[in-house]
Amino acid sequence: MTIQPVASTPAHVPTVALRYALIPVHGYGIAVATVARMLDGDGDGDSAQARVLAPAEPVPYGAQPVLLAESTVYGMTCVEELLQRWGPLPKPWLVLVSDAPAPPVPDARYLLRALGGRLAGVARVPYLPALRGVRTADEALEHKDVLAAAGRLRRTMEGTTRR
Repeated sequence: MTIQPVASTPAHVPTVALRYALIPVHGYGIAVATVARMLDGDGDGDSAQARVLAPAEPVPYGAQPVLLAESTVYGMTCVEELLQRWGPLPKPWLVLVSDAPAPPVPDARYLLRALGGRLAGVARVPYLPALRGVRTADEALEHKDVLAAAGRLRRTMEGTTRR
């Protein structure tokens, strides 16, 4: 048996509280990655404000849970199923990402209205055609329409998020 020393964490490393714990309700893709960067603001990894949680990872203490879904009937059904098992956690925000340059279908709008009381708020990200042609979220944020949507998303969520 070989014993190897473990380096300790330096005392000068700052600990920053995570502000948003992102939970993709039906998969990880460029939209989820882009919303994470939008909410992270100027975070650089060491001082990240938003992070996508791994499946079954608990919401960190003090972080606002944020559900990420597409504005489809399937997306809203996944949100409904998740909220049925939500438990004693704080009410989550819902960020709806438009999957097309059209409003959600009536069934999706109905589900959203029905779930409204279980949510801290709803923020909408419009259809962003730039997401179809980028490799990374950072590349997406180089487009002015994505930057504008990021600003609106942060203003919406920060306007009513208590810290």
